[in-house]
Amino acid sequence: MPAASLYPEPVMRRMEMPTARAGRADGVAGADTAVAATSELKIATEHVSISYGDKVAVRDVSLEVRARSILALIGPSGSGKSTFLRCFNRMNDLIPGAKVQGRVCLDGEDVTDPDVSVVELRRRVGMVFQRPNPFPMSLYENVAYGPRRRGMNDRRKLDELVETSLRRAALWDEVKDDLRRKSGLALSGGQQQRLCIARVLATEPDVILMDEPASALDPVSTLRIEELMRELKENYTIVIVTHNMQQAARVSDVTAFFTMADDRAGYLVETGPTGRIFTRPTERLTEDYISGRFG
Repeated sequence: MPAASLYPEPVMRRMEMPTARAGRADGVAGADTAVAATSELKIATEHVSISYGDKVAVRDVSLEVRARSILALIGPSGSGKSTFLRCFNRMNDLIPGAKVQGRVCLDGEDVTDPDVSVVELRRRVGMVFQRPNPFPMSLYENVAYGPRRRGMNDRRKLDELVETSLRRAALWDEVKDDLRRKSGLALSGGQQQRLCIARVLATEPDVILMDEPASALDPVSTLRIEELMRELKENYTIVIVTHNMQQAARVSDVTAFFTMADDRAGYLVETGPTGRIFTRPTERLTEDYISGRFG
């Protein structure tokens, strides 16, 4: 299929597909890539480099993310995974001195274009952070916050959206009796993170970014978040940063391994179906990291 046919019209900038390279997820066959091979392209980056002043944090990353799949970004601390994740919804814009070069395309639209509405982009590409950050307000208002900011004031519609979002985040049965009385801060850590996921879902995103969403949680809560990610994949595209190799192996369809160059700039070593990356990686660096020889 020609590259142009993968993108809807109109787009702000047309993007050619990144050139083929070793370890690219596309072109790698296998039973564990059925979703990635058949679903449409959702995100594509081309030669993305990110710097803070004179310091290059990420260098020349090109990869693709298929719709309704989970991409895991793994690699040692400081290799630019979270920095790269933030380029998908331009969160790096909030950091003084940050500069992003290259193209980041969502449904064929280059989101780095100055004409793109950042507010709308962040609605379409929601973010779940490492530590739960519920607002100091009721559970109901936590979830309704985004829709209210967008102008939704119909009580019935808000009630339906709050319930739907909490159900999708597997939290409704635990909190339905305390929606308007209980603060989001009164929940357990795992519940708080699911509340934050429900808050993202209420904005009706296309993509959900997760930056180590379970790193601060106990094993039981971590397992529930992983189960939730697999459920959400049916309707959403998910990109997750994780240092937990078992977690990446359990939840993701595709894995991208990052490491650092001699100048400590992060770069992409290889990308591929998760099953292959963890059993038959193409690059020795990947094998060494997966096996625990460094990192």
